[in-house]
Amino acid sequence: QVQLVESGGGLVQAGGSLRLSCAASGGIFAINIMGWYRQAPGKERELVATINSGDSTNYADSVKGRFTISRDNAKNTVYLQMNSLKPEDTAVYYCNADGSFRLRLGEWDALDAWGQGTLVTVSS
Repeated sequence: QVQLVESGGGLVQAGGSLRLSCAASGGIFAINIMGWYRQAPGKERELVATINSGDSTNYADSVKGRFTISRDNAKNTVYLQMNSLKPEDTAVYYCNADGSFRLRLGEWDALDAWGQGTLVTVSS
């Protein structure tokens, strides 16, 4: 089973920075797109940023210019550098991996894995 483990959340003052990490492990897999999503209290989960295997990135308008997503393919890890944080960035941040994993020799299945979430709280 492919698992995603996130780290790096916490409490920070407005204007501060945090760096989230998410590492994938377990079995044999190939990840195409890795991304970060967030869910604030009382709101639906929303896209924050994604990065594909060719390092093309996509950002929500609300975080453009403040957040940077990157990945280390050798470590199967994706990062989210968050700068100039605002109280409205407060949410649980989830990592997602999209690709394929090997069921058995010669047989692959689609992968759509989620991490357990890490809480980011930005105080005003």
